[in-house]
Amino acid sequence: MISLPFFLCKPSPTSIPDSDSARTQRSKVHKEERQGLELNLSELPSESEGLFISAMLVSAVLVLVCVCFIVLRLTPRRPKNFPPGPAVLPMLGNLLSLSLDNPLADFERLRKSYGNIYSLYLGPTPAVFLNGVKAIREAMVVKGTDFAGRPQDMFVNHVSDHGKTKVGVILADYGSSWKEHRRFALMTLRNFGMGKNSMEDRIHGEIKYVVKTLEGSIGKPFSPQVMFHNAASNIICQVLFGTRYDYDDNFIKVIVQCFTENAKMANGPWAMLYDSLPIIRNLPLPFRKAFKNGVTVRALGRQLLTEHKKTRVPGEPRDFLDCYLDELDKRGEDSSFSEDQLIMYFLDLHFAGTDTTSNTLLTGFFYLMNFPHIQERCQQEIDRVLEGKDQVSFEDRHNMPYMQAVIHEVQRVANTVPLSVFHCTTKDTELMGYSIPKGMMIIENLTSVLNEEGQWKFPHEFNPENFLNDQGEFFKPEAFMPFSAGPRMCLGEGLARMELFLILVTLLRKFKFIWPEDAGEPDFTPVYGVTLTPKPYHMKVELRSTQ
Repeated sequence: MISLPFFLCKPSPTSIPDSDSARTQRSKVHKEERQGLELNLSELPSESEGLFISAMLVSAVLVLVCVCFIVLRLTPRRPKNFPPGPAVLPMLGNLLSLSLDNPLADFERLRKSYGNIYSLYLGPTPAVFLNGVKAIREAMVVKGTDFAGRPQDMFVNHVSDHGKTKVGVILADYGSSWKEHRRFALMTLRNFGMGKNSMEDRIHGEIKYVVKTLEGSIGKPFSPQVMFHNAASNIICQVLFGTRYDYDDNFIKVIVQCFTENAKMANGPWAMLYDSLPIIRNLPLPFRKAFKNGVTVRALGRQLLTEHKKTRVPGEPRDFLDCYLDELDKRGEDSSFSEDQLIMYFLDLHFAGTDTTSNTLLTGFFYLMNFPHIQERCQQEIDRVLEGKDQVSFEDRHNMPYMQAVIHEVQRVANTVPLSVFHCTTKDTELMGYSIPKGMMIIENLTSVLNEEGQWKFPHEFNPENFLNDQGEFFKPEAFMPFSAGPRMCLGEGLARMELFLILVTLLRKFKFIWPEDAGEPDFTPVYGVTLTPKPYHMKVELRSTQ
C-alpha cells in the first residue's frame, strides 16, 4: 500500500484541534440549518390545505371548460354552403366590424373581401348581403317571390306597431293580404291619375306654392329643406286624402317631423342595437323617441280618418281613403281590409311618397348649384323645348334627353334608399351557388349597384353622361335601380318620376340657383338613415333674365 506524504493528505476534522472561535462558528451554522429546516417544514401545506388547493384548481379548470363550451355554443356557425363572411363573436356577431353611424363603407370593404354575396351576423341574427347588379337582379327579379318576404321582428316593425298583425304595405310580409293590398293600391292610384293629366294638375298646383316661396326669398340665403318636404307631402296628401295643407299647418309639420326623425333613426346605431340585442328593448334608451313618434303619427292618422268619414258619401269616392272604405264595405269584416290596416296603409304611402322625393330634390339642387355648367345646359334645353308654352308637361320629357339624364343622375348619386327595405326569403332557395334557408334576412346594397365599376361611364362622379349614349340620346342602364326591383319594387316610382321632372323643369326655367359665397366648401357627405339626405344647406335664388 502506497502512502502519500503527510503534507498532501486532507486533514480530518479531528486531526486539527478545535479552537473556541471555530466551535462557536460551527454551532451557529448548525443552528441556522435547523431553523431553516423547521421553517421549510412549516411552509408545507397540511393535508387538508392541500386537498382544498387541489379542489380549487379542479374547479377553475371546470369553470374554464364550461366557459369555453358556452362560448362555442353561443358562437353562431354558418350553415353548409352559406355565403362567406368574417369571424363571428358570441352575442355581438359582426357588430364590432361595422361603423354603427354609417356602415356603407364597411359593406363595400366586405364586398371586396368576400364577393358580391356575403353574410354578416347583426348580433345573433344572420343576414345575407347582396351586392352588384347581377346578384340583386337574380334575387329580386328572376327569383323575386323567393326573396319577397319581410323580416317581422325588427325595430321598424315595432315602431310602426306592426307586431304580428303585418298591417300596412311596405313592411307587410309576403302573402295574400299583401298581394291584395298592393293590387288595390296600384289600381286606385292609376284611377286617380297616376301618370295622367289629373296628376300633373295636382303637381303643378303645388309647384305654384313652391314658386311663391322662392320668389319671397330672392336675393337672400334660403334653406329649402322644409319647403321640399312639405311640397312632396302635399302632393301625396291630395291623392290620399283629397286635402292640401298650408306649409305652417300643424298636421303637416308634426307628421313630416316624426317621419324625418324616424327615418334617420331606423338604420342608425340605436336601431341596430335594438335589433341585435333584444335584452335592451325595454330600457329607456334613445330609440324610445321613435316609438313616441309612432304613437303620435298613428293618433293623427286615426283623427284624420275619423274626420274624413264624416263627409264621405259611400260609392262616390273622392280620394284613396274613400276608395278603400268602399272596398271595405264590399268585403266585410272577415277580409284582410280593415280600418287599422287603412291607417297604416296611408301612413306607409305618405312616408314613401314624401321622404324619398323631397330628399332627391334636395340632392338635385345641391348638385346643380355646385355644377353650374350642368344647370346652365339644362336651362338651355328647357328654354328651347318649352318656347311659347305656359308650363311643362310630363310628355315633354321625350324631347329633353339631357334633362332626363340629369334627373336620373341625381337619383343615382342621391342613392336615397341605400339598403332598400330589408327582405327575407319565403322558402329555402339558392342564389349563385349558395344555399339560402327560409326566413333569412336579405339586405340589398343598392349603393354597390349605383356605383358599380363596369356599369357606369363615371361611377364615382356626378356626370349626366352616365345616361347619354354616343349620339346624345337618353338611355337607362340596367344598373339603374334606385327603387330596387321585382315584386317589392316601390309603389310610387311613377309618381316620383313625374314629380321630379315637373318640379325641376319648372323651377330651373324660372330661377337660377346659386351656392352662397359665404357658405364655404360644400359637404357632399349625406346624413345616413333609412334614407340618405344632404346635410342642411342654404341656396341663393335669382330670377332668370329670360322670365
